[in-house]
Amino acid sequence: MEKKIAILPGDGIGPEVVEQGVKVLEAIADRFHHQFRLHYFDIGAAAIEKYGTPLPTHTLEGVQRCDAILFGAVGDPKYDDQTTVQTRPEQGLLQLRKKLGLFANIRPVRTVNSLLHLSPLKKERVKNVDFIIYRELTGGIYFGEKGRNADGSAYDVTTYHPREIERIARLAFKQASKRRGKLTLVGKANVLETSLLWRETVDKMAQNYPTVKLEYLNADNAAMQIVLNPKEFDVILTDNLIGDILSDEASAITGSIGLLPSASVGDGTPLFEPIHGSFPRAAGEDIANPIATILSVAMMLDHFKLYEEASVVRHKVRNALEKGIGTAELHLDTVYSCSQMGDMIDHLITDHYDLAHSISVMGERVATII
Repeated sequence: MEKKIAILPGDGIGPEVVEQGVKVLEAIADRFHHQFRLHYFDIGAAAIEKYGTPLPTHTLEGVQRCDAILFGAVGDPKYDDQTTVQTRPEQGLLQLRKKLGLFANIRPVRTVNSLLHLSPLKKERVKNVDFIIYRELTGGIYFGEKGRNADGSAYDVTTYHPREIERIARLAFKQASKRRGKLTLVGKANVLETSLLWRETVDKMAQNYPTVKLEYLNADNAAMQIVLNPKEFDVILTDNLIGDILSDEASAITGSIGLLPSASVGDGTPLFEPIHGSFPRAAGEDIANPIATILSVAMMLDHFKLYEEASVVRHKVRNALEKGIGTAELHLDTVYSCSQMGDMIDHLITDHYDLAHSISVMGERVATII
């Protein structure tokens, strides 16, 4: 298979974790005889520095000619005081999602047995947690009319059309039908008209998916249940604002945001990225956790229907974590740097060896970081 992939390293630790994702892509290409043509573009603060805008025209045009995007992170504290939102690095990602029509953000939440000690919840509560959040990404309050009135008050308007709801709900229903057959719609239908529209629209669609059990939760209750009973969830469907909040809450129960990947899909080139931010204080220190980016690569392979390849990546990552190998924030027995983790997964994939052999071959490259 031959695919063109846009690489957008971004800011902070973005370039470091993306470099490890690229190692894994190249390892998969080598082992399974694929050809991935990589094209690099600037976005965020890196783009502002060079071009004065967080999303240069050539970046947008370039990614549209590719089959997928591997994205790092955007954000730099030097731009935090910008009074114009459009000049902030984060706006580059928002614009990219909007212009590509990436209306669905897909975020799997899975715990790893060797990392249960990192969760703020009791081990028995988070063991074997496995659910997916489908968040609407290009509508709602983030993209609605906003402003200030003469009397000093401010307003943000949220608007949804049934077709915006239908297109992401269709993806969520299909995913639920492949998994445990349960879809939870989260909103605030008791007070918000847009949430009521979501409920009415999704309820009608449920007739086309008889094997999927549909349930409704108000956002406040859903937030509580993610803490009390996270294993009860299978697929969660929600709007932009609520999805933003719940997906970050859900990531916390796994113990580290450095573990969770995501995909943004829709009308244009799909984008795959770790859920964490740019963490500028750690930039250049080689201490960032690249696992979320590597697992984002696995999601990209799934998108290409390279299911065996994606499974290999996930298996090698889980194998390393279960054997007590990880970056410093995971507090495991053996601490690797960001680049060492990338080298390890690369070696496991390319050479078909088991973990013990890979550790032996890599020698000093896997020395413990103090």
